[in-house]
Amino acid sequence: MDGLVERYSRVAELDDDSLSRLNLMIGHVDESIGIEHLVDCLADKTSAAGDGVIRCYVGFEPSGKAHIGWKVLSLQLKRMLEAKANVLIFLADWHAWVNDKFDSSMEDIQTTAKYMEETFRVLLGHPPEGEGPGELRFVWASNIMDSGDYWARVLRCSKNMSLARVRRTFSIMGRSEDSSDGDLSRFFYPALQAADIFEMNIDVAIGGMDQRKAHMYMRDVADRWGWYKATCLHTPIISGLKSSGARMESFDHKMSKSDPNGAILLHDSEKKLAKKMRKAYLDPENPDSPVYELLEEIILPEFGEVIVTPKPEFGEPSVWNDLESFRNAISDGTLHPFDAKMGVAAGISRGLRAVSEYFESNPETLDRVNQLTK
Repeated sequence: MDGLVERYSRVAELDDDSLSRLNLMIGHVDESIGIEHLVDCLADKTSAAGDGVIRCYVGFEPSGKAHIGWKVLSLQLKRMLEAKANVLIFLADWHAWVNDKFDSSMEDIQTTAKYMEETFRVLLGHPPEGEGPGELRFVWASNIMDSGDYWARVLRCSKNMSLARVRRTFSIMGRSEDSSDGDLSRFFYPALQAADIFEMNIDVAIGGMDQRKAHMYMRDVADRWGWYKATCLHTPIISGLKSSGARMESFDHKMSKSDPNGAILLHDSEKKLAKKMRKAYLDPENPDSPVYELLEEIILPEFGEVIVTPKPEFGEPSVWNDLESFRNAISDGTLHPFDAKMGVAAGISRGLRAVSEYFESNPETLDRVNQLTK
């Protein structure tokens, strides 16, 4: 708590329940920016909407099948639900259209959005849905864009922002700074994303570290107009399986669906995942590896342990409860890298079992998305 009080003195005013909620919300992310707004809401029993319901949001372009990064975000969203926040998953269909997903076919984009709704309900354990604390909501961009007030806000979010400033945010679309001079709509993308947050009275904006530039743009806009600044929480990025796991500003290491053998999809069978993990980078002398990231960011937060089960002739099963001892055992030869990778593969598959079971019983939407992503 002392460290939090140093960041913002009002933390000392929080009662035990509010402090517990704060720790749930910010205690497991890579970065939290602007905790002042969130702490003020907890201390004053208010929120951006003025009703005391803390609203958090994460936005997704409907662009294809789910990958393991959704699992990282879903674990954070579960913590937000436990902390009595209202969780809003924003399905950015028009943003995907601007970004040329599915060749800007809105029908295909919205088919994928429906699949995303189903997937996140499963990942989050089918929480109650509604606008109250501890409840889940889905909002589509196309549902809020009919308002003239919204478009006025987009213009305000664009005002006095230089093209160079906007270009620096293009990485949020997975594009380089010089990629969009022939498409004016892409220059509105960061303004749309900022306007979404203000339009929906969002108190906490959540995203991977690769969304940091978009959130900082939003906070710049808030400063220019004297608007409140939502707290921003950034979750870690999982590296591609073939990457050394080095964390770089460019996010060149980021796991990407464009490299099918280097990315984990939520629909990978246990056998397929084990095959991918065989080729994952894991050097006993290097403390960085996507294998360690999967353990640290997904398996341990969800289960508190990883079980390594080598073939009987190579040793007994072992249980590991923390990353440091797991890493040290690989480094000193106690744990064979292959066995370690298979243990992590089994742990990931364990956490994806509910997704697999759901779509086995309800295959229609996934089948349609599979057709679109062939």
